[in-house]
Amino acid sequence: MPPQAAGLHRPLLIQYANTLLKHKVLFGSDYPLIAPNRWVADFEQIAIRPEVRPLILKENAIKLLGLDASSKS
Repeated sequence: MPPQAAGLHRPLLIQYANTLLKHKVLFGSDYPLIAPNRWVADFEQIAIRPEVRPLILKENAIKLLGLDASSKS
């Protein structure tokens, strides 16, 4: 599924993910229907700021789940 099909082309969604919601947005996929590496490749095509990408891909989930922050890599 291309990013457009997932609604990731919406400028307002991208704007808020990069600003007000950067600590609230989580990465997700339709695994096992669509492999995570495919979703990551699609995610790389959208205009998410480099400093926000790790938040969406990992750090927000660590915080939400209360995991050990020292497990960041």
